[in-house]
Amino acid sequence: MEGSEGTFSRDEAARRADVEPQFLDELIQLGIINTDDAEISPGNVRRIGLVKSLQGAGIPMDRLAEAMHSGAVSLDFVETSAYQHFSALGGETFAEASARTEIPLPLLSVLREAIGRAQPEPNDRLRDDEQLVLPFIATQLKNGFRPKAIERLLRAQGDSLRRIAGAESEWWASEVIRPAIEAGKNPEEIAATEFADELTGLAEKSILAMYHAHQQHAWTQNIIEGFEAMLARAGLYSRLDRPPAMCFLDITGYTRITQERGDVAAADVAEQLGRLVQRTSVQHGGRPVKWLGDGVMLYFRDPGPGVVAALDMIDGVTDAGLPPAHVGLHAGPVLFQEGDYFGQTVNLASRIAEYARPGEVLVTQAVVDASANSGASFTEIGPVELKGVAGTIHLHSARRAPATA
Repeated sequence: MEGSEGTFSRDEAARRADVEPQFLDELIQLGIINTDDAEISPGNVRRIGLVKSLQGAGIPMDRLAEAMHSGAVSLDFVETSAYQHFSALGGETFAEASARTEIPLPLLSVLREAIGRAQPEPNDRLRDDEQLVLPFIATQLKNGFRPKAIERLLRAQGDSLRRIAGAESEWWASEVIRPAIEAGKNPEEIAATEFADELTGLAEKSILAMYHAHQQHAWTQNIIEGFEAMLARAGLYSRLDRPPAMCFLDITGYTRITQERGDVAAADVAEQLGRLVQRTSVQHGGRPVKWLGDGVMLYFRDPGPGVVAALDMIDGVTDAGLPPAHVGLHAGPVLFQEGDYFGQTVNLASRIAEYARPGEVLVTQAVVDASANSGASFTEIGPVELKGVAGTIHLHSARRAPATA
């Protein structure tokens, strides 16, 4: 049970760290956990969990203890505020939490999967960080949200945050840990605890600020579409029915670059392409959806601006000295799930991009029909057969419209 000032008994500390009591006793005997008290602090609970992870990675506990005693390594950094986010197991099982909150057990299981852990059993205990998400799920259910929609959001949030955490981890390793080790600094200098605490707080504020900025953009889009629908229902407005466009841009010879120049050169190409695509697509009312190694999938609410953006990106890739790109666009209905788009429109746009030659932007008739006065002109290249697509597809090559006098 929890003791005074947030401490725990040895059995409770072991339970919260998800280890056997004998494991904790061994850590105390080795001096990895320094305590003569009957109560274990939250910081030591984090130490126990971290040592378990180190052991799971193949680091023997006796060698770890020897390194700690010699001053070669230290676990003191887990006492800092930055590491208070390391969560422990609570006392409530998934089955008990489901009964208490009326959240279906399968939906609770999705929560753990979204955080990046294995699917739990009903008698597994929730972690403290998972408990904080339960009111969000329960409130949605009480207000009629469909479990499937809640699951999609949880998975999208989990996947996006996993990528952020992974990029942040590599950023810290490349800019702090590896340089400090190479410079022969001591464990306290490598941990950079004061700097880590400061930067962690600033990073969390930065993430929240950018999240709010993305919310503003996405929510504004919802508001626009809602107003259009309500005004149309009142007979006061009729928006031209123009389906969205999906766009695929691929870099020619990306695999060859990786093989000939190595991963660092390929990553540099991807970084340059990412900046160019982000800037250009947003300027034309679109956005990148996902990166595909040798290219990117983009969404445009209106096909016309999407064509112009594709032409700008083709030129931008050349101007940046990158290998030539080729683009395919198709307009039509799409299915949006977990931050991604699916359906025949997406699949056809991908096949068109594969068919396009370096420096070429190819589009379907549906894109041409929705691109009047877009600033682009089109030349029909005739019906073509595409890999994995039944029948023939009429494609057009897009160019910039000639300037008028």
